[in-house]
Amino acid sequence: MSYTLTVVVPCYNERANVAPMVAALNNALTGIDWEVVFVDDDSPDGTSTAVRALAREDVRVRCIRRVGRRGLSSAVIEGALSSSADYVAVIDGDMQHDETRLPLMLQAVQIGADMAVGSRHVEGGDSAGLSSPLRVKLSETGIRVAQALTHTSINDPMSGFFLLRRDLFEQLAGRLTGQGFKILLDLILASPRRLTIAEIPYKFRPRQAGESKLDVLVLAQFAGLLMDKALRGTVPLRFISFALVGAFGVLVNILVLQAARSLGIGFGTAQTIGTVVAMIANFELNNQLTYRAQKLKGPRAWRGLVLFLAVCSLGAYANIGIAKALYAENGHGLLAGAAGAAVGVVWNYAVSATLVWRVR
Repeated sequence: MSYTLTVVVPCYNERANVAPMVAALNNALTGIDWEVVFVDDDSPDGTSTAVRALAREDVRVRCIRRVGRRGLSSAVIEGALSSSADYVAVIDGDMQHDETRLPLMLQAVQIGADMAVGSRHVEGGDSAGLSSPLRVKLSETGIRVAQALTHTSINDPMSGFFLLRRDLFEQLAGRLTGQGFKILLDLILASPRRLTIAEIPYKFRPRQAGESKLDVLVLAQFAGLLMDKALRGTVPLRFISFALVGAFGVLVNILVLQAARSLGIGFGTAQTIGTVVAMIANFELNNQLTYRAQKLKGPRAWRGLVLFLAVCSLGAYANIGIAKALYAENGHGLLAGAAGAAVGVVWNYAVSATLVWRVR
């Protein structure tokens, strides 16, 4: 059966929202041939099981269960590329987007717009569903940064609610980073021409079930996306993230080194302490940010930390050795410590993907 519209729903731990979402779409899309594709990142709460239960009763419901990989942007890409419909819409699985606006968004694209975006920040829109001050601040900051750096006039570039022609999505798919949480801006920046965008106002609802995925690290990934686009993809986004984490590790190393030296601890011992603290900080930040899609939790996180420390101990020996040699030569502890830490960062990057955060 052919459909006019495929609604892609990226989700993680949204079991309680699956049935309400299908019912809401059924009510909102009367008169439109539609299907919904839930792209589930192997949710432990059984989201995919709930989707398949509905799929057995309704052929318009499909499920893509992804094992060993996570991430909203890549989930949207897989869901959209699985479609044969004329148009593709993306809506969050948390029921905070207003699905009743989909017919208006579809109409806007059918009469000429390249893309229709559900916007909280045009007349008639409302972002009251951002219940916490932190979420409001994160959203506002992301919007200002996106508008300033990309020169786009869209009022809600952080929106995750949009609709476009499937063939346009396919044209842009090869240019997407596929990482992070803000695929709308990725699509806009991936286009070699300026897209005509219709902004459809909607009221952002409070979340009824599940938990929000928006936090400071999402904004950090958003910043990484902007950097990736500014560099035109010449440097991998993951490397950019790892390098930024590494730079933070160098700072941690130096601060701990200086603190230890101020307590009268010898340089070699102080550098060793700084190195270990920096490695632990690097592991945690990379686990939360760089490898968020393969984030290690519980016992796996502890095993990962032990493996990270063990493997990187070789880099640490080089770190300490180089730092001590430079310190003996010129007596400048700060530069010596920074040089040694830099060696550790390079080694950490080389081993992290294949040994610590490898896909299982």
